[in-house]
Amino acid sequence: MDSKMEQSKKTASDLPELQSTSSVNSIDNVGQVQNVNTLRRSLTNRQIQWIAIGGSIGTALFVTIGWALLEGGPASMVIAFLFYSSIIGAINSGIAEMVVYMPISGSFIRYAGKWVDDAFGFVAGWNFFIYEAILVPFEISSLCMVLTYWRDDIPVWAVCLACIILYAVINFAAVHWYGEAEFWLSSGKILLIFILFFFTFITMVGGNPSGDAYGFRYWKKPGAFAEHIATESLGRFEGFLAALFKASFVICGPEYVSMVAGEAIYPRITVKTAFKTVYWRLGCFFVLGALCVSIILPYNDPTLESVLNSDKGSSGAASPYVIAMQNLGVNGLPHLVNALLVTTIFSAGNTYCFMATRSLYSLALNKQAPKFLLATNKTGTPYWCLVVAMAFSFLSFLQVSSGSAQVITWLVNLVTASQLLNYAMIGMTYACFYNALKAQGVDRKTLPYRGWGQPYVNYFGLTFVTVIVLIQGYTVFLPGRWDIGSFFTYYTMVFVCAFLFVAWKLIKRTKFVRSKDADLVWEKPVIDAYEESIDPPVGLLEDIRSSLVSALRIKVKKRDTDSGV
Repeated sequence: MDSKMEQSKKTASDLPELQSTSSVNSIDNVGQVQNVNTLRRSLTNRQIQWIAIGGSIGTALFVTIGWALLEGGPASMVIAFLFYSSIIGAINSGIAEMVVYMPISGSFIRYAGKWVDDAFGFVAGWNFFIYEAILVPFEISSLCMVLTYWRDDIPVWAVCLACIILYAVINFAAVHWYGEAEFWLSSGKILLIFILFFFTFITMVGGNPSGDAYGFRYWKKPGAFAEHIATESLGRFEGFLAALFKASFVICGPEYVSMVAGEAIYPRITVKTAFKTVYWRLGCFFVLGALCVSIILPYNDPTLESVLNSDKGSSGAASPYVIAMQNLGVNGLPHLVNALLVTTIFSAGNTYCFMATRSLYSLALNKQAPKFLLATNKTGTPYWCLVVAMAFSFLSFLQVSSGSAQVITWLVNLVTASQLLNYAMIGMTYACFYNALKAQGVDRKTLPYRGWGQPYVNYFGLTFVTVIVLIQGYTVFLPGRWDIGSFFTYYTMVFVCAFLFVAWKLIKRTKFVRSKDADLVWEKPVIDAYEESIDPPVGLLEDIRSSLVSALRIKVKKRDTDSGV
């Protein structure tokens, strides 16, 4: 290991022979090597932090969360969201340590192949790509549904086409413009969240048209725990499980931070900060969000149940907040909420498109996808990967036909386990990374970031994610509840991932990487030399201030030009 660590200390003058796969696109304007691939490091501190925030917030936090209330009741929902947030926090602790140590393109996808088994990396990459790619048309379809809040005669095909064109333009441009778009779109998400939080507090203390200070009334009547499937204690426990499974779909985050590490200007500094904020985001956005929903609406609200079980189940009308506003007679605000939901959904689709593109590129880097996918344009965008990812977005046109629209829902249902499997694979990868550090005598105190309580925190997250994967479909095995469609909804990707792993392992004859042989140097010399050559970043507030000043200057300049000044 000593020789390996010595190699990691090579100077910038030694870099050309260390990164023979690099090309002109991996070098900035002053000749500094940024990556050993052709992606550009262009994302600023401000953009990274907002991508970290926005990447974890989707329509599920405002709409799907209603299912957790309906099936679990207020107390079960809050406990479930708190418990699952602790699981994701544990996974975040491990992936943060790996990514800050080695902030490369593809992050956990390529770690899995390098530190666990090439077949494991193959599965991790394709599982993540399929999940992200299929979510793009789903979000476009959801956007169409939200627009029906105002009118039903909006041409669906036009909305689908507009989204596809905008996603293609944003993601084909330099990654900086993706970061800029997400900065402003994520700002809209944050605004929406705080509007809903203030709405909850003000109305619960009596600030509503009827002056009713309802407080925690719905925790007492109809009660804190809903019965689901069974009755009494067993039914309340199954209600908690139902809420927990819904929480596993709503709560996410650290994987999106990791996937932009290879394109961050200041990878170790900004990415480390972004990972640290995951913990308070889990508490503030998801746990507090669940608490708000538990306050404003009873779990047996007839409108909530009827809308969620109708074809409007993914529209803004199904949001517990919108239903509560209508129940309280609050006018106008539902329109604002739905307007911000439109930007939230658009941002989610844009993020999924970016992640699908980068995950496919990572597979190509690992030689687990066709070589032509490595091609990038002058700004470092892997355009063939983008073309493949965008091809999935055309499935959104199935929304034009009400019957065909079910195909999109069906496809999304088939990959619902992918997100849980992704976290399980991250946990497995960190376990191997930790063992490699120990076997090769690397003191974790020397790492740029150390996860707290490792490896036990990681074992906690890995264990419970795996358990949830296995039991999420338990209801189909109950007497009289067998349904082949539901079975495949819960377990399709489990079987697909197992098949991909075995197939790649047999075809390529891969072997599990022994801890003492894991390559802990890899691309580290390039990253170290790059970071030594750049000035430290400005603070987040200064970065935001500078961007706002620049935007105002552009606006003033355009106004002066138009007026002939």
